[in-house]
Amino acid sequence: MIEELHFPAGCHLFGRWQEGDLEAEKRLKEIFDGTIAGDYDEVFVNNEPKHGVQASASINLFVLGVLSKFYGLNSAEAYKGDAKRYVRVSLMIRKLLGLPKLYIEWPVYAFTAEALGAVMMYPEGAPPGTDPGIPLINRDNWQDLCTPAMDGEIPKLFDDILECYQELTGLEPVLHLTAPYSLAADIYGQAELVTALSDEPEHVNELLDHLVDVVLKPWADHFFEKFPNGWLELSDASGSPFFIGPEKCRDMAIRSIRRLKDENEWGARVYDANYRGDYVTQAVKSARSSRRRSAPQKDHSTDLSFAELCDIKQDVCTDYVMRLHDDRMPLHLYYDKAIERNVPIFIGIGASQIDRNSIADLALAKEEITSLCAEYVDSIKTVANAIADNGYDVRVPPWPGAIYFEDVSANTNMEIMEIIVGTALNQGALKA
Repeated sequence: MIEELHFPAGCHLFGRWQEGDLEAEKRLKEIFDGTIAGDYDEVFVNNEPKHGVQASASINLFVLGVLSKFYGLNSAEAYKGDAKRYVRVSLMIRKLLGLPKLYIEWPVYAFTAEALGAVMMYPEGAPPGTDPGIPLINRDNWQDLCTPAMDGEIPKLFDDILECYQELTGLEPVLHLTAPYSLAADIYGQAELVTALSDEPEHVNELLDHLVDVVLKPWADHFFEKFPNGWLELSDASGSPFFIGPEKCRDMAIRSIRRLKDENEWGARVYDANYRGDYVTQAVKSARSSRRRSAPQKDHSTDLSFAELCDIKQDVCTDYVMRLHDDRMPLHLYYDKAIERNVPIFIGIGASQIDRNSIADLALAKEEITSLCAEYVDSIKTVANAIADNGYDVRVPPWPGAIYFEDVSANTNMEIMEIIVGTALNQGALKA
């Protein structure tokens, strides 16, 4: 139906568009016009993916770029104006890029805070965010925060998006919300929350529990009543070890998510996979005193080992091991941990690795990414084959394992994208 869906033709088409090719722009407009009209819905029906290493991605920035460029939509219109349009364009972009996993996502941090009434900013050509100068809550009024109305703009938008996604693909919907700590940072203020971490840790935990009880649990109850076979994905970048240290990540950020998992009948369908910065477990504790005598800096020293931190993270992401680009720890540690736990491994590709504006020497970048992806694919296959031997069925979700693009946008270098996806497709076959 669309010849550009035969990989890597779609990557080539996007690449020509990025270079200003008017014929490529015309062809993409034709494809997206038909996509929005529903002409190509049949290509989104879930087909059993190839039995091998998969590729997946966060692409909401790419969707914004397409809807802005071709239809003149601003950020609010692109993300919130038409749920079916957003879903169809998202799925078609994935198809054109050669990404077999038809996952749906959105600007999670902004939307979760907006649902609570936070003052928002929708910059031209950029995703939304909360206004850092106008926090929604403070030390005196945080207990007044109430459960968002499920028929309000954002919760209803999510329902509409996921209904359309489920109808088009036949796949289980995933509700994507902000985890308690990052939500607190967005509506209370990053600086104020970091200060409270040191001065009033009990207050921080009370705040996180309040967000669990009055925001996330009621929202999850609504979602699972509507989509019993769905999943709740939480994102918690601000609660990562890199930002607040491993112990506070464990005792505050992950502790609050554990409440959702442990105290609810749908808890096994809740996960958070985006804690980053595992390298902080290598900090030298003896450096603490020298840092405290100098200008204030993040104290990443820790009593937790990498293995302990990995186990703690697995408490809230039990179905696979995730190694993100910013974790910066040797890859073998992660695939050893995946084999030990008998689960697949996902390996992240950072936004800076694929951004056109971040690549100074394209030839060198292509050489490096080719070698790196071969290592990634081999590692994913090693884990998949090992756990299959142990009785894990790699043909069911969360699949044999995947390369995960942490952010793909209209500024992603399509030659680099083609190398990465092509390596997964061409070298990712598993043993029978």
